[in-house]
Amino acid sequence: MRAWLMDSYDGVAKMRLGEVADPAPGPGEALLRVRFAALNPADAFLAQEQYPAKPPLPHVLGRDGVGEVLAVGPEVNHVHAGDTAGILRCDVGVQVWGTLAEKVAVPANTLAPVPQGWQLEEMAGAPLTFLTAWQALTQWSDPPAAPPAGTVLLVTGASGGVGVAAVLLGKSMGLTVVALSRSAAKGAKLKQLGADFVFDPADSDLRKKVALALAPRKVDLAVDSVGGAVFAQVVALLGYGGRISVVGRSGGPVPEFNTGTLFFRRNRIGGVAVGDYTAESAQAAWQDIVARLASMGQRPVIDKVFPFEEAIPAFARLAEGPMGKVLVRVAG
Repeated sequence: MRAWLMDSYDGVAKMRLGEVADPAPGPGEALLRVRFAALNPADAFLAQEQYPAKPPLPHVLGRDGVGEVLAVGPEVNHVHAGDTAGILRCDVGVQVWGTLAEKVAVPANTLAPVPQGWQLEEMAGAPLTFLTAWQALTQWSDPPAAPPAGTVLLVTGASGGVGVAAVLLGKSMGLTVVALSRSAAKGAKLKQLGADFVFDPADSDLRKKVALALAPRKVDLAVDSVGGAVFAQVVALLGYGGRISVVGRSGGPVPEFNTGTLFFRRNRIGGVAVGDYTAESAQAAWQDIVARLASMGQRPVIDKVFPFEEAIPAFARLAEGPMGKVLVRVAG
């Protein structure tokens, strides 16, 4: 089969398209013929040794994907050859070879059917970003639960994969959603998806404009996938008991900020890690996610689909800051 091979940790631009042996499903696994694979920023971070996992080389990236089940290994009863399914969260693309290949072996208990009415591309691109956003929104209670209706949610990098998912899920929970995006065109699309307010994070009056729009309320919860210089702005916008779920750092390291600003408002900062999902908890969360999207008549947002041979340009598009998910069409 053909696969995009990562021979070094010098970045995704150094990947090469090569021929390798077909994988075989082991116990509890299913062999998937990949139709579409979706790209995530974490793939590019892993390829630069900026991620905790360091799989043996050569490695195949790709955590999201959808395709047809070709065969199943021993101890698999609920998935059958001929099924079409997408991959929820697992070690595929992290510790073991991923979906930027014509075939991939995956734990069968991480496969989920394509929701009714969805395109294959939508299923390929949704699981990782929506499960990430779900954890970011629900992790502040025990057991995890949706924030109370009326909670003010701030989403940075709102036009990215996790950002779009957070906007959609936030609206499904009855939250007031404030989205940050540098693009006016993307901002208009975010309002169509349900964002109540959209602001440019580069605006020198950002804090004043957000405060005026929300007054007398403050931000209760932020989902931050950017970090960088905007992080201090997010902290400053929090109200009493405000929380930040940290998802990524596309804007680079956070400059020094006064941690004393956290004290008297009892603010909290917490990391998000989809690796904490078990197969069972991911399946349960995914069912809730799909039901919420259906109730709103919404589906995942796809930015662009690239041919399999153009995986490197697809990563370049991801780095530009797309509106939604970037996909690779692996097989017709």
